[in-house]
Amino acid sequence: MSDETPMDDIDQGKIELVMALRRQGIRDKRVLNALERIPRENFINASFRKQAYEDHALPIECGQTISQPFIVAYMTEQLQVGDRMKVLEVGTGSGYQAAVLSKLCRRVYTVERYRTLLRDAVRRFEDLHLHNITAKAGDGNEGWIEQAPFDRIIVTAAAPSVPPKLVEQLKPGGLMIVPVGAPGGRGEQHLVRIERTEEGVRREELMSVRFVPLVEGVAKES
Repeated sequence: MSDETPMDDIDQGKIELVMALRRQGIRDKRVLNALERIPRENFINASFRKQAYEDHALPIECGQTISQPFIVAYMTEQLQVGDRMKVLEVGTGSGYQAAVLSKLCRRVYTVERYRTLLRDAVRRFEDLHLHNITAKAGDGNEGWIEQAPFDRIIVTAAAPSVPPKLVEQLKPGGLMIVPVGAPGGRGEQHLVRIERTEEGVRREELMSVRFVPLVEGVAKES
């Protein structure tokens, strides 16, 4: 039997997911439209294709995950992305979050410590003609200093505390969304929104979450 999922089933799953996200409080039509336009099934392993539009995280290579669609939608909505903005993503993973952001802003810069994940994500960006995404292998804690400052920064792995080098790379008035707390279920994590102001930094805790850890350095892969 084939592992292929009929397109009608995928389209129906996408419609049902968007309706579920609305019921969960996602109101930004631009965000919902971006999630409709990006085929999540392209960002997961074929064995999980039938679950592409179920609202839960799924495993990907290198022991990482593709986030639950609600979390992607919520973080994106809280980031308040404008169409002329430059956005930094820390933790490319499968590339799904960057792909969603690419429909909302002028340019996405994304950093990934696993070269295997980065290579696959870049291939997906090319296949979908997402030409406003630039990706590199690197330590996400360091950000992307050559392209700073950024209007928005989104971190898709849990840091023990808000990474100071990322705050420094925010423009005044810029926003960052970052999970903060003990990684791997060993303690509570909170999704935090940081606003850089002329006077300093304003911090707001949004909700409890669970993310893989934000690890220093570039991974050594065999």
